[in-house]
Amino acid sequence: GSPFFIKQLMLELYKRRLLYPSLTDRRWVWESDNIRDIEITDSVATFIMKNSFHSLPSEVLSALCVLSCFGASANISMIETLEVEIQTPLIVPLDTAVAESIVDKREGSFYFIHDKLHEAAYGAIRSEQRCLQHFRYGLALGNVAVREKDDVLLITAVSQINHGGPQAVIDS
Repeated sequence: GSPFFIKQLMLELYKRRLLYPSLTDRRWVWESDNIRDIEITDSVATFIMKNSFHSLPSEVLSALCVLSCFGASANISMIETLEVEIQTPLIVPLDTAVAESIVDKREGSFYFIHDKLHEAAYGAIRSEQRCLQHFRYGLALGNVAVREKDDVLLITAVSQINHGGPQAVIDS
């Protein structure tokens, strides 16, 4: 298996107190019978989604859904701007997701560590709400882009509005 999978497995065993350091014995101790009872998949993403993703606090899941609307990664400064505009906590919950190894933070961006995790976060948004969310984020970022004359942010805003499509503005 991959080193990443082994790391995730060890972290999950530690969280469940099935693997822990013994200071008196000066070694790691494991609960082999209980470990055998755990269903372990061959896929890192499936393992993470089953064991970590769905046990996250709702605020973290919500922030992951927002992040997923921008693709596999998004610029942190853009996320900070969106956080202010939509008045929804994003940075702190995404930092929690970093600690849980769902996303990573590198070179000024948050990004999903696996495409299946991105798909799971995007899939967690009800299909009838996706276009409205994209449209909402596009309008929020568009207002800032025009006000601050930020062409890069404007392109992101227009992209989000386009993702929203006509469904976002049709009266039903």
